[in-house]
Parts: sequence; structure tokens; C-alpha cells
Amino acid sequence: MALPAALAKARFPVIGAPLFIISNPKLVIEQCKAGVIGAMPALNARPASQLDDWLAEITETLAAHDAAHPEAPAAPFAINQIVHKSNDRLEHDLALCGKYRVPIVITSLGARSDVNQAVHGWGGVVMHDIINNAFAHKAIEKGADGLIAVAAGAGGHAGVKSPFALIQEIRQWFDGPLALSGSIASGGAVLAAQAMGADFAYIGSAFIATHEARASDDYKQCIVDSDSDDIVYSNLFTGVHGNYLKASIRASGLDPENLPESDPSKMNFGGDTAKKAWKDIWGCGQGIGAIEQIVGAAELVARWQREYQAARARLCVA
Repeated sequence: MALPAALAKARFPVIGAPLFIISNPKLVIEQCKAGVIGAMPALNARPASQLDDWLAEITETLAAHDAAHPEAPAAPFAINQIVHKSNDRLEHDLALCGKYRVPIVITSLGARSDVNQAVHGWGGVVMHDIINNAFAHKAIEKGADGLIAVAAGAGGHAGVKSPFALIQEIRQWFDGPLALSGSIASGGAVLAAQAMGADFAYIGSAFIATHEARASDDYKQCIVDSDSDDIVYSNLFTGVHGNYLKASIRASGLDPENLPESDPSKMNFGGDTAKKAWKDIWGCGQGIGAIEQIVGAAELVARWQREYQAARARLCVA
């Protein structure tokens, strides 16, 4: 199945995962100019009215870039919408996405037909993130155009499935747009995701350690200094299991090796409590061992492109 036009405009098969608190227009714009799909959560705009300004900034800046560089147009951008009932901003934020005809909407934490229909109404594409094959079926049944398979090792709210198992099960019945998330932080890993059957690699943690990201210097340096042994999987902070940097948990006075279980009914993704949790407790995936320095987003993407071509060359030689 051919990719929808919006997705096909990416010059390199990567979607920058929307990072709560961290993604901002500056990062999204640099990702798109580098040829990958940039994304940010709508909830990062605070107050809610700021989202209007941010969408205008992204839309106008990318249009100006394309006019000046027709030979290398920017990739489209995506906005992440949390469709869980705890997000009381959804209707407001979705309306603003419609105003700017956001080309791609990434939905999370619940598949909703009404949201998908609204996005389709302005010609947008819906990618829904899932952690298992059952949720994948539900998302497509409710009208999502594509899937983001969040496998073991991904940053934030990660699943526990092996990427090999998850991708092969989805590809048995779904031939539409598919992105893979989970420990991808090199060009070779991007090629591996495609080899397994994904159309895109979905990368978040590596972009935290970029100049444009709205993360603290300590957070960025911690990613550079850490590897997969420095990650813990817990549901304590939002009610949903995710991967976090142990150093940030210790800094908050907790023992990362002995964290209690949270009550899933207390899930919170949009309020100030959630914002504080993600500000103090740093989400991060297991792929950070490949991140050795803080660089600009464009430089990071350029490195992946070189590694991707080198990996392809190795396979051709073999």
C-alpha cells in the first residue's frame, strides 16, 4: 500500500516522537527542515492559547523554507493528541489543529472514531500509537490511517513486546503506514526497522540531547552519560508503565530499584501533576548508549543518514 501523500513527503524515514514538555516549535521546525517528520504534543503549549501561536509559527516558517528551498522542501509536521478522558483540552486543541490543517495527528492512549473523523475532515492523516496487536486492531477498526508500534525499550510509555514480534504480527493483516519505536538511535537501526517491515523509525530520546530541545542541560548531559543499564521501567509516575532515567529518580529522593506500583485508575496526562512528574522524572528509552554528544537536530539527522547509507552498503557487500 502506498503511503499517504503527507507521510511520503519525508525525505528520510524517521518520525521525531512528540516529547512531553521537551518538544517545541524550534525542535519541530529543525526536524522538518532536515527531512524527517517533526512532532510535538499539543499539551506542551501552556496556556492552551499558546498552541495557536505555535501552530502559526511552525506553519509559516516551514512555508517560507519551502519557498526558499524548493529543491529540499521540509517534511510535514505532526501534533500529538492525548485522547484519554483526563485530557480536558482535547476539543480545544483539536479545533486549532483543524484551523491550521495540521497534516499529521498522532493519537495516544485510546482510539476514538470521532477524533479520526475530525482529522480526516480537514484532510489530515492519523497515526495511532499502540503497544500490542490487539490495540492495533482496535485503532484501525476505529479509523486510524496508520500505526506506531511502541515496542520494548522505547522512551516514555513503552510496551513490553519485542519489535520483531510486534511488527510481524501487525504486518500479517495490516499493509498501511507503520512506524516502529523502541531503542532506535542510529542510522543502522533505522534501516533495521524498515527491514522488519516498518515504513518509519519513530525516534524520541535521541532528540532530547539536541540544542533545540526544551530540556534542562542536566537532562541532556545525563542522556549522553548514560546507557540502557541506567533505565528503569515503572508505572509509578503516571499510572502507565514507562522507561525513565534512574539518575532523575534518585535525585527526587526515590530508590529506582524499589519503586512501588501505581494505581492505573489514577492516570493523569494533562494536569500540573503530570507536568511536574515529567519535569522532575526524566523519561528516556534504552537506545541512548548511541548518543555521545549534544548536537543540533539537523546534525543528528545528517549523522543517521550517513550511518543508514553505510549500513545499506554493508548489506550489499554481504
